[in-house]
Amino acid sequence: MDPEVVVSGVEEDGVDAGTPASTAQVLAARKARAVAARLGGDRLNVGPELVLGCDSVFEIHGVGYGKPRDAEDAGQRWRAMSGHSGVLHTGHHLVDLGSDREVGAVASTTVTFAEVSDAEIDAYVATGEPLRVAGAFTIDGLGGPFVASVDGDPHTVVGLSLPLLRHLLAELGVTWTSLWSSSGGQDAAHVG
Repeated sequence: MDPEVVVSGVEEDGVDAGTPASTAQVLAARKARAVAARLGGDRLNVGPELVLGCDSVFEIHGVGYGKPRDAEDAGQRWRAMSGHSGVLHTGHHLVDLGSDREVGAVASTTVTFAEVSDAEIDAYVATGEPLRVAGAFTIDGLGGPFVASVDGDPHTVVGLSLPLLRHLLAELGVTWTSLWSSSGGQDAAHVG
């Protein structure tokens, strides 16, 4: 696939839909709808035109977290996560611009962290990486060695569950394989 990334501009702070999973889904829907509204009049009129919005919320010790406010916040979170498990909820919302149909769901994956020293936490936070992501960690970057295990779809932790996306596409009547680049590049997918 060859998606076009479009930043939604949706404000994430202060959104609370009752549970971390629900909050992730509400944010994903808002992002997808914001991008769809901007692109609605700019249709290519070839193949499926899809807008996908995603957002993640990390839940640990019963509390949901998005991106850290600052380095101090990221360090505090890491000290709370070290040696513990939490659940990363990634909301997915798909809009078909051609039919205006929408589908959405949440993928949740349990992440267990290694015991991480204060020096390692401070060094990791100093890289800036944990400030840009929900839960203040990555598995596909510098934070990967601090993740002891992942129980569930690892794509969810990266921010886009490919198995769930395939399922949502099928609900809209779009096959996963029809979006592959070999289709001549006529399909458009927008990520919010």
